[in-house]
Amino acid sequence: MEFINYEQEGFVGIITINRPKALNALNSEVLKELEATIDGINLETTRAIVLTGAGSKSFVAGADIAEMSTLTKAEGEAFGERGNRVFRKIETLPIPVIAAVNGFALGGGCEIAMSCDIRLCADTALFGQPEVGLGITPGFGGTQRLARLVPVGKAKEMIYGAINIKADEAYRIGLVNAVYPLEELLPAAKKLAAKIAKNAPIAVRACKEAINKGLDEKMDDAIVVEEKLFGSCFQTEDQVEGMKAFLEKRKVDGFKNR
Repeated sequence: MEFINYEQEGFVGIITINRPKALNALNSEVLKELEATIDGINLETTRAIVLTGAGSKSFVAGADIAEMSTLTKAEGEAFGERGNRVFRKIETLPIPVIAAVNGFALGGGCEIAMSCDIRLCADTALFGQPEVGLGITPGFGGTQRLARLVPVGKAKEMIYGAINIKADEAYRIGLVNAVYPLEELLPAAKKLAAKIAKNAPIAVRACKEAINKGLDEKMDDAIVVEEKLFGSCFQTEDQVEGMKAFLEKRKVDGFKNR
């Protein structure tokens, strides 16, 4: 692929958006390659994903304004649908996805980071939804995910005012989990992904499904989602080995993902 690099390190897959001359901006071709990469992940051998951008300046600077500038209403809707489809695939991927935000995360860059389960960022990162300054709304889920991740008033302030925030403010409002010096960011993301990958993969997937589904339900219905997923774990070899190892006071002899 031209714009997406994929590497495998043990049970961890690393996706790098590689269009540094355009600050990793998302055009149709990048979105197409990213979707194909996500669709091609082997869920039997991959237990966590790290998503980052190439270079030291930008994670994803946004959607490609040059491409968007001539779109008609119908073409704009289609472009938004494509981005939303790809980002939703990231959000609903059965395994956890960690965004390693290594610089600008503006517009589509902020939106793709928000579609990930966990966000880590460099101290040089910059987040924002500046679309109203261009005469458009956020189009890849920004109006929906930002207001679910940070206080609604803060989300509205950022979106209505096209206000960008630095890493420390992103951490303060809960948009990111942690902030690192740039050179420590990717190692930290890989370390966290590897730690997740050591745990029972079926249980981790069930936790992601329970959280994501439960957030859209009332509490009484959400706990039923959890109960069923909890119960399903008791038909796995991982549960048998995990509890046996605990009772025998030894380390798990490798989770088998079954």
